[in-house]
Amino acid sequence: MADEPLIISIDQGTTSSRAILFETNSRPVFTAQREFKQIYPQSGWVEHDPEEIWSTTLSVCREAVDTSQQMGRTIAALGITNQRETTIVWDRQTGKALHNAIVWQDRRTARYCSDLRDAGHGQAVTDKTGLLLDPYFSATKIRWILDHVEGARALAEQGRLAFGTTDSFLIWRLTDGKVHATDATNACRTMLYNIHRQCWDSDLLDILDIPRSMLPEVKDSAADFGTTHQSQVGATLPIAGVAGDQQAAAIGQACFEPGMIKSTYGTGCFVLVNTGEEPVTSNNRLLTTVAYRINGKVTYALEGSIFVAGAAVQWLRDGIGIIKSASETEALAAGLEDNGGVYLVPAFTGLGAPYWDPHARGGIFGLTRDSGVSELVRATLESVCYQTHDLIQAMAADGVRPSSLRVDGGMVANDWLMQFLAGIIDIPVERPAVTETTALGAAYLAGVQQQVFDSLEHVQNQWQHDSRFDPEMDSNIRGQLLKGWDEAVARVRS
Repeated sequence: MADEPLIISIDQGTTSSRAILFETNSRPVFTAQREFKQIYPQSGWVEHDPEEIWSTTLSVCREAVDTSQQMGRTIAALGITNQRETTIVWDRQTGKALHNAIVWQDRRTARYCSDLRDAGHGQAVTDKTGLLLDPYFSATKIRWILDHVEGARALAEQGRLAFGTTDSFLIWRLTDGKVHATDATNACRTMLYNIHRQCWDSDLLDILDIPRSMLPEVKDSAADFGTTHQSQVGATLPIAGVAGDQQAAAIGQACFEPGMIKSTYGTGCFVLVNTGEEPVTSNNRLLTTVAYRINGKVTYALEGSIFVAGAAVQWLRDGIGIIKSASETEALAAGLEDNGGVYLVPAFTGLGAPYWDPHARGGIFGLTRDSGVSELVRATLESVCYQTHDLIQAMAADGVRPSSLRVDGGMVANDWLMQFLAGIIDIPVERPAVTETTALGAAYLAGVQQQVFDSLEHVQNQWQHDSRFDPEMDSNIRGQLLKGWDEAVARVRS
């Protein structure tokens, strides 16, 4: 309806920044997107320029605000969802970052994590945070900046430095430095936040020698995060909802009941299952995390993280140049009867769940003289499905057996991939009518805070599936394919 308000959602991702305008019926009416540079200083290191994160975000926000004004529509609220764990440290006086953002994929602190594990801190980290002691998370990235940027430690001790994941950095900039805050879903991914007591953990701060003064205030996922400054985006808007990208996707997929599960296929792949009001401890190296916190009430989740999914397709395009666009991959894969025995393990930055091997590196196996572009493309797509199978199996071993899998992210437009996924995991795959579920989840949170919606449950009935892919793969073929995958993974780990 033309007289109904819009909600603007910032989706600050790993490879691009986007702004999407949503109507209250969940329909996106405008999208602006800007990619930014990936920086690889050394093997296993991944960085972003914080100023480029900021400039691309500001650009797409202004486009969205201008578009809403041209449409004659008001914006009721702004929500933010973001790449999690990516670490920025900036000077409170100048607002400038001391170092490039250290991205969630970055593995530079692997040795330091091993030292902490050898010192006996691994169990304490898991007990308090639900996480594993791994370079993936923010804490050791903060410590690296304090130890390696000249003068950083002294500034931190003076209270001059602020840490934030990208949501916190954007909130600081959008409010002109008035608000230094994050939400519980992002805080719980830092490896410094006690998910049981819902506070920063003093013991972990002491172990990592990180001053508490650097840390943002932790709010509910639907809360008052301040207002945008008029000079920034061209309007004064309430920042009313914040969630890390994977939790936001679960909200956008209406996974509000225990046992509901979603998988997002973006740069990486993340499977998250709602476990309700009680945190579930995994015996299979999955993460216990906060799904969302509303009105002080915490809903928990189990999560499995795959570091490389869409990034592998991006590598085919930009790294080795065998495709011109991701859209080519569906026809190339579908044109083959089988994978020809070719497997790609995309451990470009190590392996995530359930292996948690930061030292693994990517490998391609089974090549013959007959192997070509199509085989490499198909092996890349199949690797995403095999990794999802590994996570689903780990969840089943922890007692969570989903009856279907809701999927989202850029890769799910590929029908061949979705059908192969359903066959490999042997459960139906449901693709929603609105696939921008990450941004939609942030919009829902902002709408709840601004009373556009009564509650998250109010939007549950808006979820509709666009397509359902039922398993059709022969069990013997499935078994052979998974055996080949397990052998390939074993080889990159050895």
